[in-house]
Amino acid sequence: MGFFFRKKKEPQPLCGAIIVAAGASSRMGLDKLMADIGGLPVIVRCVEAFEQAPSVGEIVVVTREDLVPEVARLCQQFQLTKVSKVIRGGEARTQSARLGTLEISRNLPLIAIHDGARPLVSVQVIEGAVAQAVQSGAAAPAIPVKDTIKIAQNGIVNQTLDRTELYAIQTPQVFDASLIRAALQKALDDGAELTDDCAAVERLGMKVVLTAGDERNMKLTTPMDLVVAEHLVEEAVLP
Repeated sequence: MGFFFRKKKEPQPLCGAIIVAAGASSRMGLDKLMADIGGLPVIVRCVEAFEQAPSVGEIVVVTREDLVPEVARLCQQFQLTKVSKVIRGGEARTQSARLGTLEISRNLPLIAIHDGARPLVSVQVIEGAVAQAVQSGAAAPAIPVKDTIKIAQNGIVNQTLDRTELYAIQTPQVFDASLIRAALQKALDDGAELTDDCAAVERLGMKVVLTAGDERNMKLTTPMDLVVAEHLVEEAVLP
């Protein structure tokens, strides 16, 4: 008598990921995309997380024109096989994100947009945002704000915000593909200056659902951030 075990069906990729990495790194004082963290360039660490995410079927990297050949070379060197294209970005982040959405395969129903300056994002954070976007059409990881936030003008405080209602939004921000393509184009047509992609869909009256972020999913902005990121990797405190 034989025993037959049904092979577990692998989940089908639902999402195309855009890594937006076209900034000038002006506050860093060096090219943070190529900075070394634990023996790997920042951009490689960033893309690797999406390479490992089961829900992600394709990756497009949007970077500066001068970095396109080098980023493409690194993707080949580190066998990042989900990367379909490395393209030149636009003058502003919204333009870069929009260009990336045009390159994602049309058969993928969701698009995730991630900051190239967040190399320590975990697969868990990615999958959590994707799972929520399947349900709601728009999702973003976030962590509660710890500090008290005040609004001030000319150095004078005029309002203290309730921090229990404040969240620091991270990436990847994940959306229905048709929604984010239309929202980013509308933002560009209107000349809207946005600091993240959620704002583009919020302008259309759509709701964004927050998912669990991670304090380790930090954005590299200053040289001190590189020191902290290196410590996290060396101490193996990453998931």
